[in-house]
Amino acid sequence: VALDTGRVIGAEVLLRWNDSELGSVEPSRFIPVAEESGMIVPLGDWVLAQAMALLAEWQRDGLDHLRLAVNLSARQFSGGALLERLDQLVARYGIDPARLELEITETAAMRDPENTRELLRELRTRGFKLAIDDFGTGYSSLAYLKLFAIDRIKIDRGFVKDIEHNPNDAVIVAATIGLAHALGLAVVAEGVETQAQWGFLRDKLGDEAQGYLFARPMPASEFREFIRRPAQPVPGA
Repeated sequence: VALDTGRVIGAEVLLRWNDSELGSVEPSRFIPVAEESGMIVPLGDWVLAQAMALLAEWQRDGLDHLRLAVNLSARQFSGGALLERLDQLVARYGIDPARLELEITETAAMRDPENTRELLRELRTRGFKLAIDDFGTGYSSLAYLKLFAIDRIKIDRGFVKDIEHNPNDAVIVAATIGLAHALGLAVVAEGVETQAQWGFLRDKLGDEAQGYLFARPMPASEFREFIRRPAQPVPGA
Protein backbone atom coordinates (compact mmCIF):
# COMPACT_ATOMS: atom_id res chain seq x y z
CA VAL A 1 0.00 0.00 0.00
CA ALA A 2 1.29 3.49 -0.86
CA LEU A 3 1.78 5.27 2.47
CA ASP A 4 0.80 8.69 1.17
CA THR A 5 -2.47 7.69 -0.54
CA GLY A 6 -3.53 4.37 1.03
CA ARG A 7 -3.85 2.89 -2.47
CA VAL A 8 -3.10 -0.78 -3.08
CA ILE A 9 -0.20 -0.96 -5.51
CA GLY A 10 0.82 -4.59 -5.29
CA ALA A 11 1.00 -7.83 -3.34
CA GLU A 12 3.46 -10.44 -2.18
CA VAL A 13 3.10 -14.13 -2.93
CA LEU A 14 2.74 -16.27 0.18
CA LEU A 15 2.93 -20.05 0.21
CA ARG A 16 0.62 -22.20 2.33
CA TRP A 17 0.29 -25.98 2.44
CA ASN A 18 -3.16 -27.39 3.16
CA ASP A 19 -2.75 -31.12 3.72
CA SER A 20 -5.61 -33.59 4.12
CA GLU A 21 -3.92 -35.25 7.12
CA LEU A 22 -1.73 -32.51 8.60
CA GLY A 23 -4.14 -29.63 8.08
CA SER A 24 -2.68 -26.17 7.47
CA VAL A 25 1.12 -26.35 7.55
CA GLU A 26 2.97 -23.07 7.99
CA PRO A 27 6.00 -22.18 5.82
CA SER A 28 8.17 -22.10 8.93
CA ARG A 29 7.69 -25.88 9.08
CA PHE A 30 7.91 -26.98 5.45
CA ILE A 31 10.27 -24.46 3.86
CA PRO A 32 13.34 -25.54 5.91
CA VAL A 33 12.61 -29.17 4.95
CA ALA A 34 12.28 -28.16 1.30
CA GLU A 35 15.58 -26.25 1.49
CA GLU A 36 17.39 -29.17 3.10
CA SER A 37 16.03 -31.77 0.68
CA GLY A 38 16.51 -29.69 -2.47
CA MET A 39 12.76 -29.62 -3.15
CA ILE A 40 12.86 -25.85 -2.79
CA VAL A 41 14.10 -25.54 -6.39
CA PRO A 42 11.10 -27.20 -8.13
CA LEU A 43 8.80 -25.65 -5.53
CA GLY A 44 10.23 -22.20 -6.21
CA ASP A 45 9.95 -22.78 -9.95
CA TRP A 46 6.27 -23.65 -9.56
CA VAL A 47 5.69 -20.48 -7.54
CA LEU A 48 7.33 -18.36 -10.25
CA ALA A 49 5.12 -19.94 -12.93
CA GLN A 50 1.99 -19.38 -10.83
CA ALA A 51 2.98 -15.74 -10.24
CA MET A 52 3.55 -15.11 -13.94
CA ALA A 53 0.19 -16.69 -14.79
CA LEU A 54 -1.52 -14.47 -12.22
CA LEU A 55 0.15 -11.34 -13.62
CA ALA A 56 -1.04 -12.31 -17.11
CA GLU A 57 -4.57 -12.71 -15.73
CA TRP A 58 -4.43 -9.29 -14.06
CA GLN A 59 -3.15 -7.80 -17.29
CA ARG A 60 -6.14 -9.16 -19.22
CA ASP A 61 -8.46 -7.72 -16.57
CA GLY A 62 -6.98 -4.23 -16.72
CA LEU A 63 -5.07 -4.55 -13.43
CA ASP A 64 -1.66 -4.03 -14.99
CA HIS A 65 -0.76 -1.28 -12.50
CA LEU A 66 -0.19 -3.92 -9.79
CA ARG A 67 3.23 -5.29 -8.87
CA LEU A 68 3.66 -8.85 -7.60
CA ALA A 69 6.60 -9.74 -5.33
CA VAL A 70 8.05 -13.25 -5.17
CA ASN A 71 10.70 -14.49 -2.76
CA LEU A 72 13.64 -16.37 -4.26
CA SER A 73 15.38 -19.02 -2.20
CA ALA A 74 19.15 -18.98 -1.86
CA ARG A 75 19.31 -22.18 -3.95
CA GLN A 76 17.27 -20.65 -6.76
CA PHE A 77 19.44 -17.58 -6.72
CA SER A 78 22.70 -19.48 -6.91
CA GLY A 79 21.61 -22.43 -9.03
CA GLY A 80 22.59 -21.02 -12.43
CA ALA A 81 19.30 -21.71 -14.23
CA LEU A 82 17.28 -18.76 -12.93
CA LEU A 83 17.82 -16.39 -15.86
CA GLU A 84 16.91 -18.97 -18.49
CA ARG A 85 13.79 -20.03 -16.59
CA LEU A 86 12.60 -16.45 -16.13
CA ASP A 87 13.12 -15.78 -19.85
CA GLN A 88 10.99 -18.82 -20.67
CA LEU A 89 8.17 -17.79 -18.34
CA VAL A 90 8.08 -14.19 -19.55
CA ALA A 91 7.84 -15.42 -23.14
CA ARG A 92 5.13 -17.95 -22.27
CA TYR A 93 2.88 -15.55 -20.39
CA GLY A 94 3.69 -12.33 -22.23
CA ILE A 95 4.04 -10.15 -19.14
CA ASP A 96 6.03 -7.01 -18.53
CA PRO A 97 9.00 -8.07 -16.33
CA ALA A 98 8.77 -4.76 -14.46
CA ARG A 99 5.56 -5.98 -12.82
CA LEU A 100 7.38 -8.88 -11.15
CA GLU A 101 9.52 -8.00 -8.15
CA LEU A 102 12.07 -10.62 -7.16
CA GLU A 103 13.06 -10.60 -3.50
CA ILE A 104 16.20 -12.05 -1.99
CA THR A 105 17.07 -11.90 1.69
CA GLU A 106 20.03 -9.91 2.89
CA THR A 107 21.67 -13.09 4.22
CA ALA A 108 21.32 -14.95 0.89
CA ALA A 109 22.66 -11.96 -1.04
CA MET A 110 25.82 -11.89 1.05
CA ARG A 111 26.67 -15.59 0.65
CA ASP A 112 28.49 -14.73 -2.56
CA PRO A 113 28.27 -10.96 -3.01
CA GLU A 114 30.17 -10.83 -6.29
CA ASN A 115 27.92 -13.45 -7.90
CA THR A 116 24.90 -11.66 -6.41
CA ARG A 117 26.04 -8.39 -7.95
CA GLU A 118 26.37 -9.93 -11.41
CA LEU A 119 23.06 -11.79 -11.26
CA LEU A 120 21.19 -8.72 -10.04
CA ARG A 121 22.68 -6.75 -12.91
CA GLU A 122 21.46 -9.36 -15.41
CA LEU A 123 17.99 -9.37 -13.87
CA ARG A 124 17.83 -5.57 -13.93
CA THR A 125 18.86 -5.60 -17.60
CA ARG A 126 15.89 -7.85 -18.31
CA GLY A 127 13.56 -5.36 -16.65
CA PHE A 128 12.67 -7.16 -13.41
CA LYS A 129 12.22 -5.18 -10.21
CA LEU A 130 14.55 -6.25 -7.40
CA ALA A 131 14.38 -5.98 -3.63
CA ILE A 132 16.44 -6.94 -0.60
CA ASP A 133 14.03 -8.58 1.85
CA ASP A 134 14.20 -8.60 5.66
CA PHE A 135 16.67 -5.72 5.60
CA GLY A 136 18.48 -5.24 8.88
CA THR A 137 18.52 -8.90 9.91
CA GLY A 138 21.64 -9.96 7.98
CA TYR A 139 25.20 -8.78 7.83
CA SER A 140 25.39 -6.87 4.58
CA SER A 141 28.10 -4.36 3.89
CA LEU A 142 26.86 -0.90 2.98
CA ALA A 143 29.50 -0.88 0.26
CA TYR A 144 27.80 -3.86 -1.42
CA LEU A 145 24.35 -2.38 -0.88
CA LYS A 146 25.54 0.62 -2.86
CA LEU A 147 26.78 -1.62 -5.69
CA PHE A 148 23.81 -4.00 -5.91
CA ALA A 149 21.40 -3.20 -8.76
CA ILE A 150 18.22 -3.16 -6.67
CA ASP A 151 15.09 -1.02 -6.64
CA ARG A 152 13.99 -1.18 -3.01
CA ILE A 153 14.70 -2.56 0.40
CA LYS A 154 12.11 -4.10 2.71
CA ILE A 155 12.53 -3.24 6.38
CA ASP A 156 12.05 -6.34 8.51
CA ARG A 157 8.91 -6.47 10.66
CA GLY A 158 11.07 -6.99 13.74
CA PHE A 159 12.03 -3.31 13.62
CA VAL A 160 8.60 -2.03 12.58
CA LYS A 161 6.52 -3.67 15.33
CA ASP A 162 8.00 -1.60 18.17
CA ILE A 163 8.59 1.78 16.51
CA GLU A 164 5.78 3.27 18.63
CA HIS A 165 7.38 2.26 21.94
CA ASN A 166 11.08 1.53 21.33
CA PRO A 167 13.19 4.63 20.57
CA ASN A 168 16.02 2.48 19.22
CA ASP A 169 13.79 0.76 16.65
CA ALA A 170 12.30 4.13 15.69
CA VAL A 171 15.79 5.53 15.06
CA ILE A 172 16.86 2.47 13.07
CA VAL A 173 13.78 2.61 10.83
CA ALA A 174 14.11 6.37 10.26
CA ALA A 175 17.82 6.01 9.49
CA THR A 176 17.19 3.10 7.11
CA ILE A 177 14.62 5.14 5.18
CA GLY A 178 17.05 8.04 4.93
CA LEU A 179 19.90 5.77 3.81
CA ALA A 180 17.76 4.07 1.18
CA HIS A 181 16.54 7.34 -0.27
CA ALA A 182 20.09 8.73 -0.35
CA LEU A 183 21.03 5.70 -2.47
CA GLY A 184 18.02 6.20 -4.74
CA LEU A 185 16.11 3.20 -3.37
CA ALA A 186 12.46 2.92 -2.41
CA VAL A 187 11.44 1.47 0.97
CA VAL A 188 8.75 -1.03 1.94
CA ALA A 189 7.99 -1.46 5.64
CA GLU A 190 6.89 -5.00 6.52
CA GLY A 191 4.52 -6.06 9.28
CA VAL A 192 2.57 -2.82 9.68
CA GLU A 193 -0.35 -3.49 12.02
CA THR A 194 -1.41 -0.16 13.54
CA GLN A 195 -2.46 3.30 12.38
CA ALA A 196 0.31 4.76 14.57
CA GLN A 197 2.96 2.73 12.72
CA TRP A 198 1.53 3.91 9.40
CA GLY A 199 1.60 7.53 10.58
CA PHE A 200 5.20 7.25 11.80
CA LEU A 201 6.38 5.71 8.53
CA ARG A 202 4.55 8.28 6.43
CA ASP A 203 6.02 11.15 8.46
CA LYS A 204 9.51 9.72 7.91
CA LEU A 205 8.80 9.71 4.15
CA GLY A 206 8.53 5.96 3.82
CA ASP A 207 7.20 4.87 0.43
CA GLU A 208 5.19 1.68 0.88
CA ALA A 209 3.99 -0.70 3.59
CA GLN A 210 2.44 -4.12 3.91
CA GLY A 211 0.89 -5.92 6.85
CA TYR A 212 -2.24 -6.92 8.72
CA LEU A 213 -3.37 -3.29 9.06
CA PHE A 214 -4.31 -3.45 5.40
CA ALA A 215 -5.29 -7.08 4.89
CA ARG A 216 -4.72 -10.63 6.05
CA PRO A 217 -3.35 -13.17 3.57
CA MET A 218 -6.06 -14.21 1.14
CA PRO A 219 -6.54 -16.30 -2.02
CA ALA A 220 -5.95 -14.53 -5.33
CA SER A 221 -9.68 -14.64 -6.08
CA GLU A 222 -10.45 -12.63 -2.94
CA PHE A 223 -7.59 -10.22 -3.61
CA ARG A 224 -9.22 -9.30 -6.92
CA GLU A 225 -12.24 -8.00 -5.01
CA PHE A 226 -10.12 -6.41 -2.29
CA ILE A 227 -8.23 -4.15 -4.69
CA ARG A 228 -11.46 -2.76 -6.09
CA ARG A 229 -12.39 -1.25 -2.72
CA PRO A 230 -11.71 2.43 -1.91
CA ALA A 231 -8.21 3.35 -0.73
CA GLN A 232 -7.42 3.09 2.97
CA PRO A 233 -7.95 6.39 4.85
CA VAL A 234 -4.58 8.03 5.43
CA PRO A 235 -3.87 8.78 9.13
CA GLY A 236 -3.88 12.49 9.90
CA ALA A 237 -5.11 13.47 6.45
